[in-house]
Amino acid sequence: MKKFLQILQIALLVYFGAFLIFFIAFDTLGGLFGMDEITSDSMVKITLTGMIIFLITWGVGYSVNSSLTSKIKGMENDMNALKAKIYDFEHPKSTAKPLDPSKKPSENDSSNIPPRQNIT
Repeated sequence: MKKFLQILQIALLVYFGAFLIFFIAFDTLGGLFGMDEITSDSMVKITLTGMIIFLITWGVGYSVNSSLTSKIKGMENDMNALKAKIYDFEHPKSTAKPLDPSKKPSENDSSNIPPRQNIT
């Protein structure tokens, strides 16, 4: 799809470049194509064709960009999951007993932080 986008962008550039050169040199090139004057009909057709090519190019570019963005987000999620697994392997759960929330720490327990003293 990305290659198709590049081809469309080149086609759009060539289209508008060719018509720019054609209209700049209309005095000499107009007779070659059997055009004596530029009518509003021909200008509308040329402009609408260019606009359609531009919109198609823009739509394809938007879809390519959104697909790449979703692919990047998926890779970031996979990378974060792998980082979490590596962290779990490097830091296994300890075998120490978890604290019982129903048991209140006693004031005589030396492993606890002593209560704060207010000094006035």
